[in-house]
Amino acid sequence: MIAAGTAMLLCAVGLTACSGDDGGGGGETGGKVEMTFWHNASTGAGKTFWDETVAAFMKDNPDVTIKVQAIQNEDLDGKLQTALNSGDAPDIFLQRGGGKMAAMVRANQLLDITDLISDETKKLIPEGSFKANELEGKTYAMPIAVLPGGIWYSKDLFEAAGITDTPKTIDDLNGAVTKLKGTGVSPIALGAKDAWPAAHWYYFFALRACSPETLESTAKSMEFTDPCWLDAAENLEAFAATEPFNQGFLTTSAQQGAGSSAGLLANHKAAMELMGAWNPGVIASLTPDEKPLPDLDWFAFPEVPGGQGEPGSILGGVDGYSCSAKAPKEACAAFLNYIARTDVQENYYKAFNAPTVNTESQKVITEPYLKSVLDAYNAAPFVSQWLDTVYGQNVGNALNVAIVDLLAGKRDAAGVVQAVNDAAAKA
Repeated sequence: MIAAGTAMLLCAVGLTACSGDDGGGGGETGGKVEMTFWHNASTGAGKTFWDETVAAFMKDNPDVTIKVQAIQNEDLDGKLQTALNSGDAPDIFLQRGGGKMAAMVRANQLLDITDLISDETKKLIPEGSFKANELEGKTYAMPIAVLPGGIWYSKDLFEAAGITDTPKTIDDLNGAVTKLKGTGVSPIALGAKDAWPAAHWYYFFALRACSPETLESTAKSMEFTDPCWLDAAENLEAFAATEPFNQGFLTTSAQQGAGSSAGLLANHKAAMELMGAWNPGVIASLTPDEKPLPDLDWFAFPEVPGGQGEPGSILGGVDGYSCSAKAPKEACAAFLNYIARTDVQENYYKAFNAPTVNTESQKVITEPYLKSVLDAYNAAPFVSQWLDTVYGQNVGNALNVAIVDLLAGKRDAAGVVQAVNDAAAKA
């Protein structure tokens, strides 16, 4: 149950419903405020969480109406970009960060919430989590969940294959793949139909091949000229040649149904999947009883010899929520502070089975695999967001498509780098 109390917060930040003044804009008339809210939890406990959270917020604040729209994850970015460009954006929406967020800031499409974050929220969320949603010292989204990537696996299937230790190096992973093939299950599930899951493999090979300085400088220059980019593509090409993925991976979706890559792991048809820390919740929704997979565990992406990456570095996003530039400022900021509260964040964790950013809410996390994710994330010498987020939508999409082409045999490693450079030149 989500506790009450946001009416005080709304008054504190000056919402017109409390003061009687008309702040104007975004549906704010005569003290009444209307907002629209887009998120990507289109099914299950996640959708229920957002419906209940919004309802609780509106009950505390009867002068605020929020219309919720759940959009399938793969459709969200495109629909959002169209809405932003048309000037008809939702007031509140999921924010990926990185180059995608930077493009929205340059287009004056986001509300600067730097001075609208409550002191209580600042106490509960570490500064590092806010960094993922900052640009030039200003904050444009409220962080909600920290979602590092790594390999999710079935302990039962590993045991059946005689795998006693989780892979620490790429050679170890190749050895595990060979053992799993002998048991008749797919070693690794991959939903390449959605492109970005396939590209995750390249992102991690690039994290191992490229130095942190190269990854960061490339985000500024948008020139993929360092040899490490080619090395990463060649390493992925060599790994894919061992045929580690499920049959038909090019036409398999990532998260939709029992036949998706997450569904294959959920139903013990595959032993591993490379994915972000939202995966346990997705897997749980696809098991036969729609409950968490009892033997699920996690390990960090293996180290790859010969690269310039810092050992232990990790990739992952920090999911946040932004207000559009035209949103009712005080009401939108009050909602963002509300979803950062400890009780709301605890409910978020329970619904999504994913690690939250609120440090108090992290105390209720019990799953060993989520604790392992947080430990690896906190110990990482370098953390990068997903590369399609870092380099923006145009370059990111080109990268994702190029990796699918590589895995399909339609493009070689050099062709991947060429495709990304070509897209960068047009951006």
